[in-house]
Amino acid sequence: MTAIEAGVVYLVGAGPGDPGLLTVRATQLLEAADIVLHDKLPGEEIIAGIPAARREDVGKRAGGEWTPQEYTNHRMIELARAGKAVVRLKGGDPFVFGRGGEEMEALAAAEVPFEVIPGVSSAVAAPALAGIPVTHRDHASAVTVVTGHEDPTKPSGSVDWQHLARTDATLVILMGVGKLDEYAPLLLTGGRPGSTPTAFIERAGWPEMRVITTTLEDAVAIRDAESISPPAVIVIGSVAAIRSAVQRWGIRL
Repeated sequence: MTAIEAGVVYLVGAGPGDPGLLTVRATQLLEAADIVLHDKLPGEEIIAGIPAARREDVGKRAGGEWTPQEYTNHRMIELARAGKAVVRLKGGDPFVFGRGGEEMEALAAAEVPFEVIPGVSSAVAAPALAGIPVTHRDHASAVTVVTGHEDPTKPSGSVDWQHLARTDATLVILMGVGKLDEYAPLLLTGGRPGSTPTAFIERAGWPEMRVITTTLEDAVAIRDAESISPPAVIVIGSVAAIRSAVQRWGIRL
């Protein structure tokens, strides 16, 4: 495999934030890229390991405004056409609620070559790091990964929370902290018991990782009392209770 090529965009997944969980290929590209376009989710340690002259933040701009996706697409294309080897670094996996699909389509439409380097998605990594298996023979044979923050330009939401409430699948919710008070009641009225174990995994894989367990009926109150903030993954299902049984022996749980 060629280490890195000029004029190519590499869509790289950074994993949950711990530099040790980067893939070998991701590490290789971060060391060799001419420029790394990143947001905040790859984790402070990973971003700090990239020389400032070779990185560009396309997450938040001054004033707290998000960089428009159209600008990020334009910047990737512009740099690649200028002969740069470009890494577009994204937290978790680029194609799991990371807009990697949109960026891939933009590059293809502009006839810019690209390579995808998958990362460990926080949808499975965050629960695992907290001692929570998303599936378990005795608890859940399925897992549903869902966004808690749909595109605000949609005329209506497409996530059927009450349908999800009637399944036995573990629910893993990404980007769902802020709107928990909107969908938690829908899960409860849809049939999920209020006693369903629920876990918040805040900044999974980062040095300041924090895990808080509660129940579905108390989740909103706990979120507010503990000031839980993004990035955080929410796990709803009986598997969330396994953490308490294994935590004593799990290193870094």
